[in-house]
Amino acid sequence: MTRIGIISDTHGWFDDALREFLAGADVVWHAGDIGNLSTADAIAAFRPMTAVHGNIDGAEVRLCYPRFQHFSCEGVNVLMTHIGGYPGHYDVEALGRILEFRPRIYISGHSHILRVMPDRRHDLLHINPGAAGIYGFHRVRTAVRLEIDGDKIQNLEVGEWDRG
Repeated sequence: MTRIGIISDTHGWFDDALREFLAGADVVWHAGDIGNLSTADAIAAFRPMTAVHGNIDGAEVRLCYPRFQHFSCEGVNVLMTHIGGYPGHYDVEALGRILEFRPRIYISGHSHILRVMPDRRHDLLHINPGAAGIYGFHRVRTAVRLEIDGDKIQNLEVGEWDRG
């Protein structure tokens, strides 16, 4: 079993509330707009991190983290990007990669809006963890935790905090 913390849109913010929520995770998946390399390094030092860059990330972050990540966790195929849309409204490139890689979990960020929803047409679970940082229009900071046990995706939880 692997316990995963899923975050996005930290915009350079990694505080104690987020650390507490991610403390039980084995790994962190970051769906972009990390903010800077020092934030990426702090998260990666806290837990192993797989990440993509987002639209606010500069050249240093973009050199370290690609636009798309496609990987497997316990045999569950995962596709992650920052700007990719959601079921019925996918970005053209994201849809192409969904069709090519057939992920069971598709993660995107950017909207600062928490969204967890099935896509029955493509047989996947879409997760947008919302925004974990304090910058942006969102009023509540959010993140997601879940477990993958073999081929089971289970025990999904949402963390919420005031923006401060």
